Amino acid sequence: MRTLKKVFLTGAAGFIGSRTAQFLLDQQIEVVAVDNLNNYYDPKLKEHRLIPLNQSKLFHFYPADIENLSQMREIFQAHQKQTPFDAIINLAARAGVRYSMENPHIYLSTNAQGTLNLLELAREFAIGKFTLASTSSLYAGCQMPFNEELAVNTPISPYAASKKAAEAMCYSYHSLYQLDVSVVRYFTVFGPAGRPDMSLYRFIKWIQAEKAIELYGDGTQSRDFTFVDDIARGTIAATTHDVGYEVINLGGGRNPVTLLQIIEKLEKLIGKKAIIDFQPAHCADLKETWADIQKAHQLLHWKPEISLDEGLAKTVQWHRDFDL
Repeated sequence: MRTLKKVFLTGAAGFIGSRTAQFLLDQQIEVVAVDNLNNYYDPKLKEHRLIPLNQSKLFHFYPADIENLSQMREIFQAHQKQTPFDAIINLAARAGVRYSMENPHIYLSTNAQGTLNLLELAREFAIGKFTLASTSSLYAGCQMPFNEELAVNTPISPYAASKKAAEAMCYSYHSLYQLDVSVVRYFTVFGPAGRPDMSLYRFIKWIQAEKAIELYGDGTQSRDFTFVDDIARGTIAATTHDVGYEVINLGGGRNPVTLLQIIEKLEKLIGKKAIIDFQPAHCADLKETWADIQKAHQLLHWKPEISLDEGLAKTVQWHRDFDL
């Protein structure tokens, strides 16, 4: 086990990053955090997530971009003089399968080049632990449930390809410089204050407003939904364990749930009937995802704690109270 006293965290204003930061702070771990606060979606939501974090004296936030190596190095130099970092947790990324087809260059520069910049800083400043957030999108074409031993050589979107590149670069730095690396592949993360472009949040908004849901495909496509707090806990657990180099699934581990089943659950929680506008399926969307989470349980002693129904209820309540 690796004791964490000080962590460098990227993507701290993001959905998963902000919850990970909060869990670290709750453990009295100092967090030096960056986020470029881009306008992929309304920055007000990112500012909303930062409010509770900024109340902690252990939280130091910089509006900075991991693509800018010199900017990152300046932050490292300033903080390494005090207490050295015990680990880097890289949660900064361009997300979204479909948008990656519209602007593939930014996905490669952020997800691959940005990761390389951080790996170089880990080498330069002798930081022994690196945790990378990756994605279940890499399992396209594989047999379910997805386990980490499967070859993931057929990414069907620039987003997935950029994450594959980041994983490969992490392995190179582990091999060359003995950097301890945990790659955590996330499965359909949801919860309060999530990204508004994700299907679950659009469904909630449209049902509440009594507008038609734009549903791509016939609704039988299924996902392994995982609550954000479980993902944050798993990410920290992966950072506290020395593993050499390991890819670790963090998912619900339950039977996949179809989008039509999700819509039905949301109808009951919101108290309104959904109007569904079926659209053609998207070529870059996976039909199903399902995580084999045995490795996470064995290596990290981690398993999800929040059920799908409990997580959906928390998410709908947040949208009622805080939807921006």
